[in-house]
This record gives sequence, C-alpha cells and structure tokens, in this order.
Amino acid sequence: MLKEALFYKTLEDKRIRCLLCPKGCIIENGQRGDCRVRLNRNGILYTLNYKKITSLALDPIEKKPLYHFLPGSKILSIGTFGCNFFCPFCQNWEISQALESDVPTKTLSIEDLAIYAGEYGSCGVAYTYNEPSIWYEFIKDSAPLVKERSLKVVLVTNGYINPIPQKELLPYIDAMNIDLKAFSDDFYVKYTGGHLLPVLRSIEAAYNAGVHIEITNLLITGLNDSPEMIKKLIDWVHHLDPAIPLHFSRYFPAYKMTIPETPVEHVKMAYNMAQEKLHYVYMGNVWNIDANTTYCKHCGRPLIVRRGYEIISYNIESGKCKFCGEEVDGVFE
Repeated sequence: MLKEALFYKTLEDKRIRCLLCPKGCIIENGQRGDCRVRLNRNGILYTLNYKKITSLALDPIEKKPLYHFLPGSKILSIGTFGCNFFCPFCQNWEISQALESDVPTKTLSIEDLAIYAGEYGSCGVAYTYNEPSIWYEFIKDSAPLVKERSLKVVLVTNGYINPIPQKELLPYIDAMNIDLKAFSDDFYVKYTGGHLLPVLRSIEAAYNAGVHIEITNLLITGLNDSPEMIKKLIDWVHHLDPAIPLHFSRYFPAYKMTIPETPVEHVKMAYNMAQEKLHYVYMGNVWNIDANTTYCKHCGRPLIVRRGYEIISYNIESGKCKFCGEEVDGVFE
C-alpha cells in the first residue's frame, strides 16, 4: 500500500523537492529520492515502506546503545529498509541499502505494533536497524499509540532530518542514540553523502526538547580516529552537556569498506581523552567490563557494572548513587 509522504513541494513538470531531510532531493516523475523509499508518481510523493517491517526483535536497551535509559530493560526493536546515507562501512547494509524487492518484508499495522510493544516485558519500541527518519510517516502514526500505553519510544538514528519534521516528531520520542560519524564535514560528504552541521543541529534540537540523548562514534582506522578529530568531537559534546553519554565503537570491515579493523588501542585513546571532559564514556564492542561500567561522577564508585549487555551489579536507588547520594544523569525508572 502506497501512502502519500509528508514534507515535499511540487515543482514544474511534475518534479518534486523532498523536504524531509537536508539533502532536499529533486525527484523526477517516476524516480526516487536518495533514500530509495520516497517515490514521485505524477507529482505526488509516496512513501514505499509504510507499515513494512524487515527486522523485529526483543533487544536489551543496552544494545541500542542506551546505557542511561532504563538500564536492564528489554525493548521491542523494529526496522524497515532504506537510508538517506550511503556509508560504505554500514553494518546493516543488507536492509539500509536495499529496495523493497531486495528483502523480505512483513506488514505490521500501527495498532498491532502498539499492542506488541507492551508484551514480553518490553518497555516500548525502538525504531532502529536502518535509518528511522525515512520511515517518518509510520513512526509519526504509530509512536502516539505506543505512548498512549505508557510505553517508551526510542530512535536510533543518523540525525539527518530537517528541523520542521523533527520538531513535529520530538514530542513522541523519549530517547535517542545519534550516530555522530565524524567531526568533519569532509568525512560526511565523502562517506555518507551528507553534511556534519545538520547532524549537530539535530542533536541540539533533541537535547533542548528534553529527549534523553546518547551519542555513538564509530572509529574507523585512519579516517576519523585522529586525536585532533576526536578532540573536536569531545569538545563539542562537552559544550552541549558533559553529562551526555558518549559511546566509542570499534569499526570492523563491512559492506564496501575493507580497511583493517580499528585497533583497540585507538578506541582506548579516545576513551581516555573523553574521560577528561565528559562524565560518562564507554567503549562499545570491545567487551571491556571497566570501559562499559557507569561510574558516579561525584564519588567515582561503580554504579552499573556490565558484562556485554548483561548487568552484573546495580547501585542506583531512586536515580541516585547508592554510595554518596549524588543524582545520576539519565532515566532509571
């Protein structure tokens, strides 16, 4: 079923300018935008992935990754196909770079999603796996029903969305993990097809709207893991709020990129640099217990000790450190 898309402008000769993301694709009649899921049919823009699911699982919230948002909970995680970026290192390229004809899909109504969201002990719904912003119409219709059941809504996103669509969606979003791919516009242009500034603007807007924010940076050997670039990223996060959790993740060859995996030492370097300015820093997919432990910013005692996605020690009571009583940044109940 085709559904008319939101946020577009009709031009001459049945051409369309899409206004959902900063790319602003001008789409000829019969063609698609860069995301491959928005089709111009006779001067009307349609979304091709409405209600279409490629992936569904009950995941630990830590897998998003969100370490300061209902830690230890499970969340129903769903994805569709398509993306407005072209990252050659994409870990989920089988769906993010796919057309609807490339992958099997199932149809899921917004009503059924809201029902499923509260089952199996799930705390809500995470729109994830591929880029959720290009699933905009489905999220905008389904998220309010999830919220009506007193459940949480999470986005795992590249943050590449225009201000007006984002503003209309944010009231329904409880938490976001944003993938800040590099603190370099040149990197964004070359490896994603986008730009850095709109992502920074998107993070700031979500933060100012009161959404719980965590940031992930995938470190790729020789491309975005220089001390200079890492310092710029850390300084920017510190300026916004030093209590925003920052996750450094280790790159492994995937999709079209064959650069060798990022040495653990490079991730540790970034981790150590960030600890000097930020309250909560983590090393993803390194499986180091210390580097995935949440420490109290006041007394330094371990608050949440993690082994992978498993919590093996929890020392937060009513949102405060059990040892010194300092409030812990995040959502814990």
